[in-house]
Amino acid sequence: MPPVFRSLLFGFLTLLVVLLIIDDIAEVEKESVGSDPASRLASSRSAETFSLSSKALFSPIRRKNILRFLDPERDISILKGTLKPGDIIHYVFDRQSTTNISENLYRLLPTASPMKNQYHRRCAIVGNSGILLNSSCGPEIDSHDFVIRCNLAPVEEYSQDVGRRTSLVTMNPSVVQRAFQDLVSDEWKDRFLRRLQNLSGSVLWIPAFMAKGGEERVEWALRLILVHTVDVRTAFPSLRLLHAVRGYWLTNNVHIKRPTTGLLMYTMATRFCEEIHLYGFWPFPLGPQGRPVKYHYYDTLKYEYTSSSSPHTMPLEFRTLSTLHRQGALRLHTGNGSTE
Repeated sequence: MPPVFRSLLFGFLTLLVVLLIIDDIAEVEKESVGSDPASRLASSRSAETFSLSSKALFSPIRRKNILRFLDPERDISILKGTLKPGDIIHYVFDRQSTTNISENLYRLLPTASPMKNQYHRRCAIVGNSGILLNSSCGPEIDSHDFVIRCNLAPVEEYSQDVGRRTSLVTMNPSVVQRAFQDLVSDEWKDRFLRRLQNLSGSVLWIPAFMAKGGEERVEWALRLILVHTVDVRTAFPSLRLLHAVRGYWLTNNVHIKRPTTGLLMYTMATRFCEEIHLYGFWPFPLGPQGRPVKYHYYDTLKYEYTSSSSPHTMPLEFRTLSTLHRQGALRLHTGNGSTE
């Protein structure tokens, strides 16, 4: 092939790649929704490699687009000074319901964003799917510069598969009920306290103002943190965060009813992480090799994401993440340290 023709062809292909990148993930929903997502993903497990130039082009564009909707550094937490004890807050998803800012909550509001001026080369976001069991991903997860975990999931007894390090962990109020039996006895209070103490300086991200019903559980957690001087940095997401994240994905034709914690964490992480690696994201009852997969790696909950009453659209989110994986925007690991 003559050199001039090769140069023209290379220029055309480069322009095409740039246009596809700018288009971002608008084509996600054009996938064949009639086929089974788990089977389709399992049949295409060939390892894909992405050039550094592709990542370098994609990441700044993606960050710029996200910043049109939210600033993760600012929206990760309400700050002390913006509210005062006794202020009335309307819940994000129950606008007719309100709660008051308690003295305990006010004392634990940060004075500056927990992510202020932070930037990390490699970040891991660890979901809670049973796909992590027997994966031996623990050491690999711990090797990242910043590790995000979801819903205060246990790590000590599963460390070989999920790792030990935690930089930021989320805690929905329902976790206190489901995982720690609403602290009904001293034993459950001790278990909860030990889990908090194991965080050792991490950011504890509590979505306290999302929906009515968890305010008492939030207060229990805050009281334990204050009484026992637990070494955590608390954060409470801004009231606009969920709607801003949902708005971003809607502009990319990803019609999500309510973003899961994992998708929230990924969206925010694009602001302060150069590379993002996802582990434990698999919303299907069968794994890539057809073996049964637990809903969570640490309990016996059953799959409920297909329920019409569920606020989440987890298979759609997974297809979105898979598309981003193929585009080189993230690395989606589906067990044994391998990528999807």
